[in-house]
Amino acid sequence: MRSLPLPVTLAVRLLPVTVLACVGWAWSTGPMAEPAGQEQHDAAPQSSSEPENPSSSVAAQTYAEPPAPCGTVSGKTVASLVPGAKAAGKELSATDESVRRGCSWSALEGYDYRWLDVSFEMKASDALAQQAFKSAGEDDKGTAQSGLGDEARLTTGLTTKDKQETREAVVTVRKGNALVTVTFNGSDFESKGAPSADTISKGALRAAGDAVGGLGSAENTDD
Repeated sequence: MRSLPLPVTLAVRLLPVTVLACVGWAWSTGPMAEPAGQEQHDAAPQSSSEPENPSSSVAAQTYAEPPAPCGTVSGKTVASLVPGAKAAGKELSATDESVRRGCSWSALEGYDYRWLDVSFEMKASDALAQQAFKSAGEDDKGTAQSGLGDEARLTTGLTTKDKQETREAVVTVRKGNALVTVTFNGSDFESKGAPSADTISKGALRAAGDAVGGLGSAENTDD
């Protein structure tokens, strides 16, 4: 197969994916205070024989940390969606791997270019992840998807730069306190066109199914 240099227009593969970074939310929880004015019958305070139950004030957290991201998408899926890419993928840099991790795959085969990436972000609680998922959804026109995590949506778009089209699909999934984002896009540099919306959407959803399945290895066992 004839190897071609990567065209300048390949820069379109790195479309801004605002979904990759979800909005942070400040939160706090207060202790359960005893009712004011409670009578004390003893002259001196009486120590309790039972320690406080810490779980009563700690919000539910399904997952403790992100999984190893490059191992969550199967080699079969990578070969189908990104022909010519190495199954091992390339892990994306992260400032705190206990909170956020990601992996990408890309390849140019002939004139066809494909890019796939997955990212995992762990919120401090399931409730915070639910709130972040809802907030991000207010800024896009995604369609709800069933059968993926606790809730999921799909957004698609077609962009043109220097007469080259690129089609992209982004799947955002919440499962417990985990936010999973999958981005899949492609271009045909010979025709200047892009893959069909159906091809890109189904590919993104397939990768998202793999990625969500990979969360099992990161499940919180402290509860």
